[in-house]
Amino acid sequence: MIKVLNIISDTNIGGAGRTIINYLKYADRSRFDIAVAMPKGSELAPPVRALGVRVYEVDGIADKSFDPGAIRELKAVIRREKPDIVHTHGALSGRIAGRQCGAKVIYTRHSAFPVKAYMKRFPGRFLNKLINEHYADRIIAISPAAAENLTDAGIDKSYIEIMMNGVEPVEGKSLEERAKLRRGLGLVPGDFVMGIMARIEDYKGHEDILRAMKLLLPDHPELKLLIAGTGGYEENVRKTCHELNLDKNVVFMGFVSDIAGVLSVLDLQLNASWGTEASSLAMLEGFSLSVPAVASDYGGNPWQVEDGVNGLLFPTRDVEALADRIRRLCEDRAELQRLSLGAGRVYRERFTGERFARRLEEIYTATVEAGHGK
Repeated sequence: MIKVLNIISDTNIGGAGRTIINYLKYADRSRFDIAVAMPKGSELAPPVRALGVRVYEVDGIADKSFDPGAIRELKAVIRREKPDIVHTHGALSGRIAGRQCGAKVIYTRHSAFPVKAYMKRFPGRFLNKLINEHYADRIIAISPAAAENLTDAGIDKSYIEIMMNGVEPVEGKSLEERAKLRRGLGLVPGDFVMGIMARIEDYKGHEDILRAMKLLLPDHPELKLLIAGTGGYEENVRKTCHELNLDKNVVFMGFVSDIAGVLSVLDLQLNASWGTEASSLAMLEGFSLSVPAVASDYGGNPWQVEDGVNGLLFPTRDVEALADRIRRLCEDRAELQRLSLGAGRVYRERFTGERFARRLEEIYTATVEAGHGK
């Protein structure tokens, strides 16, 4: 039995938290004993406990990668758990605590932000390399884009394992349920429904999508856009929507817990990220329901969307190209259907939660048997 303690600093349920939940649903409990340490009051605690997993709520790590006081608390948890592996999701405090307690340490990089200039040159690059290689036996990058971020900042590629995310399939709604959901959203027969499911921040590209819609509406008034999520840039996006006179064609849904409900009414999912996107779980969930995507070629998107197979790619920040891809699928329903079939097939072949769990457990086993970096 291999014991693993996950450490996450998020107080909300973001991509890292959802990745942990996805793994726990498919973990081989006959071979792996899993616990999770997280900030006190984290939204992640109830769903993790519901899966029968031990939860430790810790002071000092709330939305912070490093806190000297948290190291002491985390060391107490590690000494109690006696894990073979400490698997951190960010959380440098957890990596330090794990190393000081003699456990193997794995660090997952969940994001693909552009590397800052000071991290590409001495001394920033040297210090980043020194810290990350000393406090990790292996580093998991959830897309080649995330791996490139790591190597650009000085980390040797021998430490890095690329492992694409996987998700639990979303359970589709019945025809009757879908019809009811559409009516509730003000959708009518003949509408071509698109959706973006992402935190509303400037780099997620909501405004680029709105500008693309503005170009398309004169010829395609049937276009409707569902914006699911909240965030710090929401007021800006609402203002842009109003200024572009798109209020009748755009629905701001706020925070959505019924992901299946949103995906069930979509013809097409959109992703226009231009500042961070390592692995979109929302896109993968859409693929599980055979919803194809139009996505920017930024970050990890090209490793999830095979252009012409399960969706279409467009050059990042190119609004006219985005509009062109949407127009193409709106006008050619045969191609849309072909991409829909491709989305379901690609999901089953590459992105299932079970495939993700088995790959992660291979890394756990290899790390315990060998490891490197100490």
